[in-house]
This record gives sequence, structure tokens and C-alpha cells, in this order.
Amino acid sequence: MKVTETSSLYDNLEQMSIEELLRNINQEDHKVPKAVKEVIPKITALVEKIVPKMREGGRLFYIGAGTSGRLGILDASECPPTYGVPDDWVIGLIAGGDAAIRKAVENAEDDPNQAWHDIQEYGFNELDTVIGIAASGTTPYVIGGVKKAKEKGLLTGCITCNPDSPLSKEVEHPIEVIVGPEFVTGSTRMKAGTAQKLVLNMISTTTMIKLGRVKGNKMVDMQLSNAKLVERGTRMIMEATGLDADQAKELLLKEGSVRKATQAYYLGKK
Repeated sequence: MKVTETSSLYDNLEQMSIEELLRNINQEDHKVPKAVKEVIPKITALVEKIVPKMREGGRLFYIGAGTSGRLGILDASECPPTYGVPDDWVIGLIAGGDAAIRKAVENAEDDPNQAWHDIQEYGFNELDTVIGIAASGTTPYVIGGVKKAKEKGLLTGCITCNPDSPLSKEVEHPIEVIVGPEFVTGSTRMKAGTAQKLVLNMISTTTMIKLGRVKGNKMVDMQLSNAKLVERGTRMIMEATGLDADQAKELLLKEGSVRKATQAYYLGKK
């Protein structure tokens, strides 16, 4: 029996009050960061391999099905606006294609060859990394994808919530976050999904920092896609240069990013 499929520690859920349900869900959720903490050395080892490959032009692929695939797409899609990187630096792929982001596609995860076909649509090179995401660790789409990627010489890793899974055996860097049974038996969108989201955040954020996309603690390359981000960028420039708000905003909009605006300011001061 997979850990993710074992029976909930709670029963008769329908007889609990709303507050009891919420408190018990929260109690289970507290176990997730502790489980993630246990695998930080594994995450470290993977990111230490990813960063130099991406410095040389490699990309990061996430492949998954269902909740796992959606979480990979979410993390990948947030990298360009947050760090100002090209859309193809981090790529999320889901079994069943984009239609599966909103609605389950029947049997899509059962094809062990499809993930590699999906990756090939973007081309691939030996500097790329493929991370398979599957709470169960048994999803054919994911296993087939990482297996083929490893055969082709790509760096491979995985995020799963079962120990010694078939997926872990196919990658060089398995990350197994064992969060225990779900509050609703088998509902891996809950603790397992939260664990996967945390690990994905750690991988992408740490990678982007080491690739120079953060200065101090600021997102100096973020895209100025709405008024809130323009205001945030304006404050960053004010702090870095001493300019007033109007001057900082004008410089930001002219240069297009906090990094470029700050550089332009100090070049002008020389």
C-alpha cells in the first residue's frame, strides 16, 4: 500500500462540525513543512546540478499529471513575470496538454511515451533538466518521460510523496517528501500537493537567485505588468537611489526594469 493511499487518521468526517474539519485539516497541514525540511539535502543536491547547466543555456522542464502537472505549470509560469526571464527557461508540461489544466483528460497519464513527445516540441539539449512530479510515484506519463530524458543524457529529478517508488528509481535525484495519509483518504491535492508546491518554490527561487535574477532581496528584473508592480519597482528605485517617487517612476518606465533603471542612474552620476 502506498503511503499516499493509506487510510486517513480521521474518520466520520461528515459528522464533524465545520470548525472541527478546518482545525483537523490544519493540524495535518502542519506536518508538511517538517517533511520538506527532511529532504533539503536532496533538494540542495539537485539545485547544485541545475544552476550550472542553466548558466550554460539549459532549461528546466517539469512534467506531471493532474494536480502535480498543474503545480509544475504554475511554478513555471510565474518565473518570467517574477524574474524577467524568457518563457522557455522553465517549462511546465501536463499529461493531456493545456486542456488538462482546467479539466481532467481521460487516460492521459497512462501513456509512458507522451511526455517525451511533449518535451521534444521544445527541442532538447544535454544541458536541460527534467523533473517528474507525481505524488504516487507511479504515473506512467512521468516515469516514461524521465526515463527517456535520462537515456538522452539530461539531468533528471523527481518530487514524490511515496518512498522507494518506481519514479524515484528512474531519476538521478529523487526527492521523496513523505507527508503521510491525507485527511480525505487518497486526496493528494492536499498535503502531497502542498509539499510539491513548497519544493517547486524552493527549486525555482533558489535557482533564479543563483542565476543573478535577484539583487539583495529584491526582484529587480520583474516584469512591469500592472500598476502594483510599477509601484513596487518605484519604491525599490527610491530606496536604491534616493530619488523622489515621481523621478523614480519616470526612470523606471523609461528603462523598463528596476535593474536597468538603477544602473542608468549610477552611470549618469559618474
